[in-house]
Parts: sequence; C-alpha cells; structure tokens
Amino acid sequence: MSAWEAAFNFDSLVWDWIIAIYLFLAGMSAGAVMISLYLKRNVIEGDPAHNGIIKAMAILAPFGIIVGLLILVFHLTKPLAFWKIMIYFNPTSVMSMGVVLFQVYMVVLFAWIGIIFRKDIMGFLKGKFTFIDAILLKIEKFENALELFLGILAIMLAAYTGFLLSALQTYPMLNNPVLPILFLFSSLSSGAAACLLFGILGFGESSKSPAVSWIHNFERPVVLFELFVIITFFTGLIFSGGQGEVAAWAAIGGGFWGTWFWVGVIGLGMITPLALNAFAPKEVSHSKGFIFVVTSLSLIGVLMLRTFVLYAGQMTVV
Repeated sequence: MSAWEAAFNFDSLVWDWIIAIYLFLAGMSAGAVMISLYLKRNVIEGDPAHNGIIKAMAILAPFGIIVGLLILVFHLTKPLAFWKIMIYFNPTSVMSMGVVLFQVYMVVLFAWIGIIFRKDIMGFLKGKFTFIDAILLKIEKFENALELFLGILAIMLAAYTGFLLSALQTYPMLNNPVLPILFLFSSLSSGAAACLLFGILGFGESSKSPAVSWIHNFERPVVLFELFVIITFFTGLIFSGGQGEVAAWAAIGGGFWGTWFWVGVIGLGMITPLALNAFAPKEVSHSKGFIFVVTSLSLIGVLMLRTFVLYAGQMTVV
C-alpha cells in the first residue's frame, strides 16, 4: 500500500474525505453570510443588490449549505431515510441539533436574500406570483431583526462544524474545545476568499471598491488569528500529555499528514497568501489574475485544513 493510500485508509477511520468537503462548504456558506451582513450594514452604500460581493454571497451561501447537506445525505448508509432526522429531533444528538440549525438557517437565509433582491425577483417573474412580493414586503419590516438572527445562526453554523467533530470523544485530537473556534475563523477565511473570487471575477465588482478593500483589510487579521488558534490547539494537546500529545505529534510531527499540514495548510494556504498580499505592488494586487491566485490558495488551504483535522484527528484513539 502506498503512503497516499495508507493515509486515507486506516483501521480507526470513521469519517472520510466527503465529510471534509461537507464541512468546508457549510463553513464557507456561514463565512460568506457573516461578511456580507457586515458589508451591507456598515460598508456598502446604495442598493446592496447591485454589489458584486452581495451577488456572490447570494449564490455561494445557499450553494454551500444545500450541496453540503446533499453530500451528507447521500453519504449515509440509508440516504432515503434522511427525512426522519429532519422531523424527529433528538436534543441529545449533535447531528440532530445540527439538522435543526441547518433548516432554520436556510429559511432565514432565503428570506434575507429575497428581501435584498426583491425587485430583481419580481422583475424576473414579470408580474406573476404577486403574493411573493407581498410576503417579502412584510418580512422586510423586520429586516434588522432578521439580519441579527441570521448573523447568530451563521456564527453557530461555522462553530457547529467543529462541535460535530469534537463530539467524537474517543479521538483526543478532535475532542478539543478549541476546534469550534478554529473552524469559525477558517469559515470567515474561506467566506472572504470565495466572496472576493466570485464577486470580482464573476460579478464584476471593482477590485478598488469599499467592500473589496474592507475584505482585504479583514482577511489579514483573520488568517493571523487562525494561525494563533492553530498554535493554541496543538500546544494544548502537547501539554495535555498522554494520548493527546501522541495525537498532536502523529499529526504534525512528520509523515504524510505532517507534510500536508506544514506545506499545504500553513505554507500554501496561509503564509503564501499573506506574503503575496503584503509584498505585491498595488497595480499587481488589483489585477484579476492576482486575485484569482490568492483567493484560490486561501480556499484550497481551508479545504486542506478541514481534511487534515478530519483524517489526522482520527489516527489516534484513546
């Protein structure tokens, strides 16, 4: 068996790479929503429906949560029985509570997107289904409360992807209270990168617009704090001793996953984008090619982080 095959197939493995994609998509959705909420309330002037970042969020956020859930459903042993967990809730189950969170999040998210793009939606419907316009106008009266509630839900969703893994108590690396915080900040990082990538390249948002400038200024401290949380995460494991220390060194001490972590997650996904943003001339940093490279590296880095935590975290058991 090759090193690659051995890294992705071992006896203690329960959740595989498809769960990493689900975690990435759900986190990206939550991150895009949190960033767009702040931009709409504090940065964007005029109609937010005309802003490229908001347009990108309106596609990325629903796409992330819906596709992520579909991946999860079809990955189950009995995918056709998934409807049961959507109706029968178990307050002691992390998975069941997550399903409740997803359902409420999606309803509020679509309501908020509907309010922002109400005119565009009704223009597309060409005067038909006027009751939709009436419903959106009524919801719009509670827009401020809706946005605050959606922000709380997005934070909960981003952190939940970490709580889901930390519920696996037999894996000392995953059963870690710092994991939800790490996933919250990696969600913000991926949400920012995705909004920039699709907002500028897909929807023509100016690379010099206030919204883009704010995201650029926001990205750096987020990535730096993410690095700090990663250091805290592994320092805590090492100082805990026992299997926690064993799990930490097994993950980052060398081998396939150690290389994946240092070269992919830290090097390509964090240090390289930070360095490029810090040292690239302004005329280069505003080019579409530069933005594509930097945001792609950030997104790949977050996906590699989720994959690393998932697999390396399952290598060591109590």
